[in-house]
Amino acid sequence: MTRIFAIGAALLAAVAVGIASYAAVAHDGSKTVVREVTVSGGTPTAATSVASAASVFQSANKGVVEITVSTSSSPYGGQAQAQGSGFVYDGAGHIITNEHVVEGENSISVRFWNGATYKASLVGTDPSTDVGVIKVNAPASILHPIELGNSSALQVGQPVVAIGSPYGLENSATAGIVSALHREMTAPNNFTIPDSIQTDAPINHGNSGGPLLNLAGQVIGINSQIKSDSGENTGIGFAVPSNTVKSIVSQLLTSGNVKHAYLGVGIATAQNGVQLTEVRSGTPAEKAGLHTGDVITRVDDQKVTNASELGQAIDAKRPGTKVSVTYLRNGSTHTVSVTLGVRPS
Repeated sequence: MTRIFAIGAALLAAVAVGIASYAAVAHDGSKTVVREVTVSGGTPTAATSVASAASVFQSANKGVVEITVSTSSSPYGGQAQAQGSGFVYDGAGHIITNEHVVEGENSISVRFWNGATYKASLVGTDPSTDVGVIKVNAPASILHPIELGNSSALQVGQPVVAIGSPYGLENSATAGIVSALHREMTAPNNFTIPDSIQTDAPINHGNSGGPLLNLAGQVIGINSQIKSDSGENTGIGFAVPSNTVKSIVSQLLTSGNVKHAYLGVGIATAQNGVQLTEVRSGTPAEKAGLHTGDVITRVDDQKVTNASELGQAIDAKRPGTKVSVTYLRNGSTHTVSVTLGVRPS
């Protein structure tokens, strides 16, 4: 007998879920689905034209793949499988997907547009941005790389197309628009993914790791999460922006891992800047003399007015970099030099 278990609506109320489809196959054939993470919300809006979506699909479909991952962890014992999507990055066989699709892998299988299936090896992942890279040894004739676009050029209302394998239905396309920009997602390791893209293009379990494309057929994001009470699509999806993907993939291909700069604080947007809600022990922030309650207004020459801007300012630096931090304390302005550390895993 096969049973499908989903997290109940009461437990998923007002939260987001990672959209890989997880089938944990136990000794009795049982299955379970759904992996959840928290994210901020937004408002869905209208869809793009069929003609434009058809054109994007024709140009990009051969570069989108279905990924099946076998792991050794299952809540019922036995072997577990996770299914998601990805897209071809280059002619060397590198494929981009979500970290949560390939997390805990024992073996990875990639199915291409023509039905051909190849084993893949893990190149590296970054839990802080939910980006992963795998590699297949496949003939050039079936590798169709998709160009990464510039996510910084996106505008709210811009048409987009998502391609992937929702519920294992490979080569599925859905269309919508960019519903909002500069959203924040919670990464698998609970750090924030800033500048995330909100879309109303329908995405479901199995779309994880698949591309969100503009009308030029360029990848402007990796579909990663949905916000839903039921665990099904409600028109609010989120994608990791392509400019983040570019930086992370470059580091993964060079060294197999990614090191993020780390300040070591909890933050919240305040009236005059970004207030420190926590300064963690032993961190660069504590060593530089920053205190809980300080309000950061500037990093180097960059003014910061909200938590997302401060996160981006730090993310743009490398560990070991010295930055000048300007902050308010008890009505007075101070500036301190901080040597950024390495973000813990």
